[in-house]
Amino acid sequence: MQAFRAAVEADDLDAVEALLAEDVVFTSPVMFKPYSGKAITAAILRAVARVFEDFRYERAIGDPDGRDHALLFSARVGDREIGGCDFLHLDADGRIDELTVMVRPLSGAQALQAAMSAQFENIAREAQEAGAASDG
Repeated sequence: MQAFRAAVEADDLDAVEALLAEDVVFTSPVMFKPYSGKAITAAILRAVARVFEDFRYERAIGDPDGRDHALLFSARVGDREIGGCDFLHLDADGRIDELTVMVRPLSGAQALQAAMSAQFENIAREAQEAGAASDG
């Protein structure tokens, strides 16, 4: 999904959010329960952008015209190097309705979990504000 990759690489989080379906389901690499909805997913992705350093996509896998895509990335959280993959599924309208992230190694996932836990209040506030804005 070239538009998503380009938006992430440009750090254009508004463009990333615009690519999400309202009913998107985000599956985190460090939480058991998936998150449902555009507001919470966008807030999580904004927090990830604050936490990841030296983020870069290494390659894309999948049919460019298909609905399933995998984007392999590398990043750093503190002193931990992380390798990972964003798995994207597009709905019939071309919006992302599933986003699953996997990361490795375990020490990197643990660093990511700790860093994201520190972002929890910001995530909750941003999701609530976005949800209120879309309701009104």
